[in-house]
Amino acid sequence: MGKWKICVYAICKNESKFARRWMESMREADWVVVLDTGSSDGTPDILREMGAQVYEEVISPWRFDVARNRSLELAPEEADICVCTDLDEVFHPGWRQALEAAWKENTRRARYRYTWNFNPDGTEGVVFWSDKIHARHGFRWVHPVHEVLAYERPDYETVLAEGIQLDHRADPTKSRAQYLPLLELSVKEEPFDDRNTHYLGREYMFHGRWQECIDTLTRHLSLPTATWPDERCASMRFIARSHEALGNTREAERWLLRAVAEAPHLREPWVEAAALCYRQRNWDGTAFFALRALDIAERPKTYICEASAWGSLPYDLASLALYETGRVRRAIPLLEKAIEMAPTDERLQENLRLMRAELRRG
Repeated sequence: MGKWKICVYAICKNESKFARRWMESMREADWVVVLDTGSSDGTPDILREMGAQVYEEVISPWRFDVARNRSLELAPEEADICVCTDLDEVFHPGWRQALEAAWKENTRRARYRYTWNFNPDGTEGVVFWSDKIHARHGFRWVHPVHEVLAYERPDYETVLAEGIQLDHRADPTKSRAQYLPLLELSVKEEPFDDRNTHYLGREYMFHGRWQECIDTLTRHLSLPTATWPDERCASMRFIARSHEALGNTREAERWLLRAVAEAPHLREPWVEAAALCYRQRNWDGTAFFALRALDIAERPKTYICEASAWGSLPYDLASLALYETGRVRRAIPLLEKAIEMAPTDERLQENLRLMRAELRRG
């Protein structure tokens, strides 16, 4: 046992395909406690076989906050630190040592690097810093979905646990069907909660319910507590996407310009504006926005980030726009960078061949 007593806790249902991998990843903890909410595929047996304490209980009606609070109640009282993960997540080895190095007597919560998804080529997609590691007492989960931890006091010590890496290796076949009704319930329960209003609008976008997305995110932007520029910018970007889907290109352009102005420190709005200009064959606009995006070198540590903005796309867009405006010599290094980030993309390879041939012809 190390300096601190650490308990990993989780909820699960029909996760047999992930159970062994997850348990191997969580072995550095002193306890692993799982609330199984109705598996029919033998998940509890696998977990018990590998050393987890498993409790079985159906949560009805289903809410993520209720399930997580129940699983937290099962953690030993003598635990110092609780680590909430899901069974489709995997810690890199050495996470406990990194956590113990960061945690102090007055610490109540820790942030750590989290890879939410991976690109088809295996590279990281969306990456941000999560915070589901917390002290055993004083915390509870709130909201039916997209649940978050709330502490009994507003002021408490959070540390950055450098060296912890948690990967989300999700099941792509898993349905998101329950998310929308639970988000609608969450906003009905707390209509002035800006975070879940934003999530609800985003979910409408995922479902192609464009006007509901526009209406919900416009309301999000009007809420007095919706003051975080990054999230406001994301709402504006999603409104723009919905307008474009409805054929309202000018409105999409207007909202993207607002998004850039709201959070000019983020790559994402610049890249989306460049992509809209590209679709309009506005090459000067594409070049301007793509090059401004590439001026931003620091990836945000929050969940407000898009994998495409940090991959080959901005380099690709910039190279195309520079080529179309007669600046082939400037386009080639950017295209080479795009290929470095997406080495199997045949279109990029062909573009490079054509540009080099044109440059040789003078």
